Amino acid sequence: MNRDLLDILACPMDKHHPLELHECRSRGGAVVEGALYCTRCSRFYAILEEIPIMMPDDLRDRGRETEFLRANRGRLPDKITGRALPWHL
Repeated sequence: MNRDLLDILACPMDKHHPLELHECRSRGGAVVEGALYCTRCSRFYAILEEIPIMMPDDLRDRGRETEFLRANRGRLPDKITGRALPWHL
């Protein structure tokens, strides 16, 4: 994900802008893996293979995102891994 996208991305649930970016892995100025976090509703959105996965709760893949949280537990803050919506570890 190009960091410039932060200027236009908003939470799909409450339309809050801007979102917090938490990088786990980057390459040449692009975020390869990480999370976007909405400070208003406390939801996180995974960034996988440079793509922000920003779906409403009912369309999200719980298994894939839980695995993402487990794999990045040491790189993401507790507000994402331990308390974020719609699920956490």
